[in-house]
Amino acid sequence: MASPNPKPQLLVSDPDKSLLPKLHFFYSKGASNPDVVKIIASCPVILKRSLENQIIPSFNFFKDFFQSEEMTMATVKRFSRVLIVNPHICVESNINALQESGVPKSNIAALLSLQPRAFMVRPNHFREILEEVKKMGFDPSKTRFPTAVQAMTGMSKSTWERKIDAYKRWGWSEEDIWLAFTKSPWCMIYSEDKIMATMDFFVNKMGRESSLIANRPFLIGLSLEKRIIPRYSVVQVLLSKGLIDKDISLVVLFESTEKMFLEKFVNGYKEEAPQLLNLYQEKVNLSG
Repeated sequence: MASPNPKPQLLVSDPDKSLLPKLHFFYSKGASNPDVVKIIASCPVILKRSLENQIIPSFNFFKDFFQSEEMTMATVKRFSRVLIVNPHICVESNINALQESGVPKSNIAALLSLQPRAFMVRPNHFREILEEVKKMGFDPSKTRFPTAVQAMTGMSKSTWERKIDAYKRWGWSEEDIWLAFTKSPWCMIYSEDKIMATMDFFVNKMGRESSLIANRPFLIGLSLEKRIIPRYSVVQVLLSKGLIDKDISLVVLFESTEKMFLEKFVNGYKEEAPQLLNLYQEKVNLSG
């Protein structure tokens, strides 16, 4: 039996013919050394594909759609497998399906650039998802429509069901879940760990009803470390001094801009609680 070759095929092939032209191509499109390393590491087979017959035609397909080499390279860096598939099989068909549904090109481009793998779904299945999203009441002209499509194409049925179960553990009904999804499709894109940790904080730490979060699902996507915990540390001080009501709106607390929060809850109580700014900044700095 022949012993296995310890050298990968790429290393024993002629680098001047198979490797360097591809590296030069990526550099010519604005990729940095770290970018090229990332592209190849995430999809090593790209170096085995023909530059002239596969990589360049695929790159040009995306460039023609985006009308931007910069956006095309950003897409390649996010999901370099777009350069090893024939874009006319799935990607083009799925772009056409979105356009036929009335999705603006700018929204299609945003989805394609940020989540190119969503377009790798079989065209028939992709169209089924579009019809399902329409039946849920999503307006194709709004940005939530492609986000809902992203959510439904980006995970397996079992993963989808696990996230449904995660919300049910917090007392959400099927109706609550679908209401939350129609308001913010991102609530089904977040990881199970993210869902559980954020719900735990609002329900067990803050003592809020989980149904309140179903009505404001955007809250689930906020960073615990960078926004929720630092702001809640300020709230705890204000509550301990009786300066605010314990049932203060979560929207006001967490969805307001940084400037609005500081003006209302920190600078507004300088005399009563002068330590608030330092406390808040300390918590924010701890989040990294």
